Amino acid sequence: MAPPWSIEEVSKHGDAKSCWLIIKNEVYDVTEFLSKHPGGPSIILKYAGCDATSAYEPIHPPDAIQQYLSPSQHLGALNGADVRDLQAQERQRKRTQDEIRVEQAMKQRPPLNRILNLADMETVARKVLPHGALAFFSAGTEDELTLRENARAFERFFFHARVMRPVSKCDPSTKILGFNSPLPVFVSGASTAKLGHPLGELNITRGCGSANIIQMVCTYASIPRAEIAAAALPSQTLFFQLYKSTDLSVATKLVQDAEQLGFKAIFLTVDAIVITTRERDVRSPWVLEAHEGKTQYYVEGDTDETTNLLGTSSLHVNRNNILDADMSWQITITWLRSITKLPIILKGIQCVEDAILATEMGVEGILLSNHGGRQLEYSLPPLEVLYKIRQQRPDVFNKLEVYIDGEIRLFKVSAQNLRPIKGGIRRGTDVIKAICLGAKAVGLGRPFLYALSAYGEVGVSKLISILEREIVTSMRLLGAAKISDLTPELIERVEWEPMTRQWKL
Repeated sequence: MAPPWSIEEVSKHGDAKSCWLIIKNEVYDVTEFLSKHPGGPSIILKYAGCDATSAYEPIHPPDAIQQYLSPSQHLGALNGADVRDLQAQERQRKRTQDEIRVEQAMKQRPPLNRILNLADMETVARKVLPHGALAFFSAGTEDELTLRENARAFERFFFHARVMRPVSKCDPSTKILGFNSPLPVFVSGASTAKLGHPLGELNITRGCGSANIIQMVCTYASIPRAEIAAAALPSQTLFFQLYKSTDLSVATKLVQDAEQLGFKAIFLTVDAIVITTRERDVRSPWVLEAHEGKTQYYVEGDTDETTNLLGTSSLHVNRNNILDADMSWQITITWLRSITKLPIILKGIQCVEDAILATEMGVEGILLSNHGGRQLEYSLPPLEVLYKIRQQRPDVFNKLEVYIDGEIRLFKVSAQNLRPIKGGIRRGTDVIKAICLGAKAVGLGRPFLYALSAYGEVGVSKLISILEREIVTSMRLLGAAKISDLTPELIERVEWEPMTRQWKL
């Protein structure tokens, strides 16, 4: 290993011809990696010859450098004097307007006992999240119509409550792929949780551990899967969400590593073979520039520079087609069966026809999802697809387990006022609607991201306790003493819509 490097020496390598970075007081030569970086070379070149730690840490697992760079590209440590200089510079750095806003909002969070529902939790999260993180978590594709309709769909289903049924003993527990769950709810996979909290997905793992709620871990988690598995309790169940890349050896290793770590099922993502433009996320850097008085304007003769239309997703996916757009029913599922004995669930089924194909291929389950409104605009809400399966092909429910993605979404009316839109999985009643229609369980992604962003691990625990209280109360009022009592006869789809629900915090 070379002797410690100085900032002065590192600064001499500040372009594409020779690009060095400082990350966590270590020096790396990333020149050859520029063309391979999933987010493209521009973001790296922005920090060429400088300390990139603040940009790297919130969005990468700690072992990302080891995965992508060879040992020879790790040049050594920064010298002690310059480490202290960097620390002093960070302490003296002028905070941005967004950082000041977040610091103030963190001091003004309400006590946990005043968080009465999931919408309350999201309201707090939206106030304390950095603008870029919130834009990434909350964005839908293009005009976000699909995102809105995912939520509104739940408003079209009402109950036929039954009375005079003994429900003092009410059991909301179920089995998901044969694994015990105290509620018909699990954590759906979501990437880059460290944008909301330094401990990222570990908050979910630890918060779910004591409650024994199942967690699905995304390929693009911001905490290494081995660390997540190590943090889980022995009795805790983890599932793995696979984004299949075009490199079969990489995909195979991901699956086999997950199996060795003790993950109990593979959720193959089938609705994200390309990434759409999530404009709220793409615009986020420009909004922050405006906050700092650095708005850019067109000058006659300016060239049309390339826009990063992938936004934050460019951290994982790039123009080199890392995602496999050639997956097929016969080849992909056969390949996956050949490398693992774990149950296979297809995540992203959006129509009755594909649900039928899934049964014919013998997979263990399907997750009805349009990727939280982040992929194909005008794709049907998962709840409507679930209803169509119930009406047209109820036999599907006897051949595999069916799950549904649930969403929660607020929109900003003004700078001072946040108002929830109608619908979405925000209440125990919403979970019960899906179960009545035949879903085995409901997967929640964004709500857990908001909970960990707002309060960390205790926020996740609070979210679970809210869901449990509301599910049990609603089951009793519906006349259901156990999950198997929640049948299609207890629910009806209506053609009219109720008035908007509103909350104040």
